[in-house]
Amino acid sequence: MSARDEVLARIRTALGPAREVSEIARAYRTADGRAGAELLDVLTDRLVDYRASVLRCPPGDVAATVSAALHAGLGPGWAAADVVVAPGLPEHWRPAGVREDDGRPAVELAAFAATVTGVAVAIAETGTLVLDGGPRSGRRAVSLLPDCLVCVVEAGQVVGGVPEGLARLEPTAPLTMVSGPSATSDIELQRVEGVHGPRTLVVVLVG
Repeated sequence: MSARDEVLARIRTALGPAREVSEIARAYRTADGRAGAELLDVLTDRLVDYRASVLRCPPGDVAATVSAALHAGLGPGWAAADVVVAPGLPEHWRPAGVREDDGRPAVELAAFAATVTGVAVAIAETGTLVLDGGPRSGRRAVSLLPDCLVCVVEAGQVVGGVPEGLARLEPTAPLTMVSGPSATSDIELQRVEGVHGPRTLVVVLVG
């Protein structure tokens, strides 16, 4: 008997006879009764609580509002050349002069001051934006390396709870879930932002 076999045998002896596995309860809530403007208000409240900024606009004003979001995140001196956008971001959402991600090495993305992406879904209850690596969301490095992230969220992408959000997503996609700016706390519980991702999050909520 090998050492491995001996260890496994001792574990089996300690565990005793196989126990019957109880059925997993799945009677949890899978749908949220809220809809429309109420959902958008809940999402806005959660995002602001997480120290993100939210700008709301009608569908025809997205590009101008994205420009205002970049102004809010970077200051009045921001330059379009310092902004990279996800390759599938609609043209009418883009401020003039911004650059599209062309698949350059990830390390070069850190030189950009900000990035603009869409989302796959937004979960109001948790204030979470989910990016799925698709054309509108962009690859993960695009949303994580620049210091400021601007996300455009359409009203139809907002759901109430996590089960509804997950039901809309491809489970094998490289999901990135964003709930406010990247932040952590040191040993003295001092909040530090921008450690694992963008220091500034601005959400353009359309609808």
